[in-house]
Amino acid sequence: MLNIPKDIKFSSYYKKLNIFSITLIILSILVLLFKGLNLGVDFKGGTLIEIRTEKSSINIGEIRQSFMKMDLGDVNVKKFGKDGDYLVKIEVKNKTDEDFILKINKKLSADLGSEVNFRRVENVGPKVSNELLKSGLLAITLSLAAMLLYIWIRFEWQFSVGAIAALLHDVVITVGIFSLLSYEVNLSIVAAILTIVGYSMNDTVVIFDRIRENLKKYSKISISDITNQSTNETLSRTLITSVTTLLALFSIYIFGGSILKGFSFAMIIGVIVGTYSSIFVAAPILKYTKVTQKTILKEED
Repeated sequence: MLNIPKDIKFSSYYKKLNIFSITLIILSILVLLFKGLNLGVDFKGGTLIEIRTEKSSINIGEIRQSFMKMDLGDVNVKKFGKDGDYLVKIEVKNKTDEDFILKINKKLSADLGSEVNFRRVENVGPKVSNELLKSGLLAITLSLAAMLLYIWIRFEWQFSVGAIAALLHDVVITVGIFSLLSYEVNLSIVAAILTIVGYSMNDTVVIFDRIRENLKKYSKISISDITNQSTNETLSRTLITSVTTLLALFSIYIFGGSILKGFSFAMIIGVIVGTYSSIFVAAPILKYTKVTQKTILKEED
C-alpha cells in the first residue's frame, strides 16, 4: 500500500506553480516559433529507407557522404536498432525513374564496399504529406473541441475553463519538448497527443467530480480548502494510475525498439504533465473564478 499523506495543502503551491507553468508554455511557444518541429516523412514528404550493412565498422558519416553524392536533397541518417542498422530520410525532388531505389542501393553498396540490404522503403509525396498534416491538426483540434463540449455539458463553465486550460497546457508543453529535442514528429506522435488529451481529461474529471460533491456537502468551507480536500481524496487513485501507466511506457521506451521510442516518449511526457496539470492547473482556476456552493446549485436549478 502507498503511504500517501492525506492533508497536503495543494493550494499553497498554486501561485508558484502557475507561474512556472506559464513560463513553460511561453518557452514552448518560443521554441516552436523559432525552431519549429522536426516533421517526419509522413508530414514533410520524401523517402524513408531502413538499411542494414554487413560491415559493422561502417559509420554514419560514410553513409551520409554516399547519399550526398547522389544529389537527393536533404539527407538525414541515424542509427536504428542493432549495430549496422540505420534509418535514412531523404528529400527527393524529381523522382521519375522506376528503378530509383535499386540504383540508390547499388551506388551505396559500391561506395561502402559492402552489400547493403534495404529492409524497408516508404515513399510519401508532398500532396499526401500535406493532407496528413492537415488531418493530424484537425484531429487534435476536434478532440479538444469535443472535450470542451463534454465538460461544458457535464459541469459548470468554470470547470470547463479549467479543463481546457489543462489540456492546452499539456499539448503545448509536450510539443514544445519535442521541438526542443528535435524529436521526429510523425503520425504516431499525433496518436500519442490524442491519447494524452483523453488521459489528462479523465484525470481532471475525477478530481472535478469530487470537488463538485464536496461543494454540495460543505457550504461553509472555502474553495481552496475544498480543492485541497478533494485532491487529497483522489490522490492515491491518481498516483496509482499514473505510476502503473508510466511503468508500461518506460518498458516500451526501453525494450520496444526505435520505432516506438517517439510514441512512448510523448506518452511519458504527457502522463507526467497531465497528472501535474490536473492538480495544479485545472483545480486552481476554480479558485480564481470563485466557484462556490451557490454556483453549483444555481446551475442545477
